[in-house]
Amino acid sequence: MRAAGSTPTRERILDAALGAWATRGYEATSLDAVAASIGLTKQTILYWFPSKEALLDAVIARSAGELARAMQAALAGAGDGWAKVEAVVRSVFRLAARRPELLGLVREVSRLGPPAATKMTLELQPLVRRASEFLEAEMDAGHMRRHDPNLLLLAIYSTVIGMVTEVDVLRAFGEEPTARSLVRRRADVLALLHSALMTR
Repeated sequence: MRAAGSTPTRERILDAALGAWATRGYEATSLDAVAASIGLTKQTILYWFPSKEALLDAVIARSAGELARAMQAALAGAGDGWAKVEAVVRSVFRLAARRPELLGLVREVSRLGPPAATKMTLELQPLVRRASEFLEAEMDAGHMRRHDPNLLLLAIYSTVIGMVTEVDVLRAFGEEPTARSLVRRRADVLALLHSALMTR
């Protein structure tokens, strides 16, 4: 989270809402609670955002932009084929370690369903389209096994996001989330995806 002194009020509100909703949930966290967490009043939030829904829309838009930039940076520095899949997975796990609230928000928005989930989907649509085209090209070239690219993306998304955000599920399986366990899970996910996707 950014330092309060160097961040405009609007950004502080967005940061506070992101952190609260990613950890405690959107419905369980009032605007009063978001405001109190950064020493503001609810009226100050409503000055910047006319409603809780408007604040959620702004948090989704900013978070989706940050996620997209992280993915694009990972892809720009990656090679071809499997190297791109690996780069994206590594990038998501880095985000889980550095900015867990971003992935927590993705999970929470998915749980909320429409219209929040629809907004997140639309914000990430260019990235999803690019990923789908990449998978289709890899399959056409015979480098990856033939699957429905969109279904495959959904499966990859569910696996990776689930592995990095479902702390309670991991604890139920006897794994306490730590930096070391995150690295181990990343290696396991990459091995699973390589086995499922690659033809050689």
